[in-house]
Amino acid sequence: MRELFEYAMIRIVPRVERGEFVNVGVMLYCQRSRYLDLRCRLDEGRLGVLDPYLDPAVVVAHLAAFRAVCCGGEQAGPAGRLTAGERFRWLTAPRSTVVQTSPVHTGLTGDPAAELDRLVALLVDPPGPPVPSLDLDLDPDPDPATP
Repeated sequence: MRELFEYAMIRIVPRVERGEFVNVGVMLYCQRSRYLDLRCRLDEGRLGVLDPYLDPAVVVAHLAAFRAVCCGGEQAGPAGRLTAGERFRWLTAPRSTVVQTSPVHTGLTGDPAAELDRLVALLVDPPGPPVPSLDLDLDPDPDPATP
């Protein structure tokens, strides 16, 4: 059965005053499936074109904090106690920071995880042959036994 989902692209805006950005991920929320997740891929070369002085380690730290809120739990602070839908809305609220999201878009899917992968390939990965990128595992809990 196909279910309604919402998604937003995660963008890095190295110099907020210029408004230039690189899509580095997608966050997808499906209320019926109680699914909220994100995938990020950081292409340092593309970021370097916008700001050669941007430290990729700082970007990774910001994305890890974003991921922590997406996952919820105590490591995310007060925002981690919100419901998945509330966390999605909180993360997609407009802001003037290095990590921003696009407007929220909707669609229908039978498999939210597969849809998230499809959207990353479509909206984050550059067109053409594959280029080296850092596929970020921003899981705040590195224990694979933890769901």
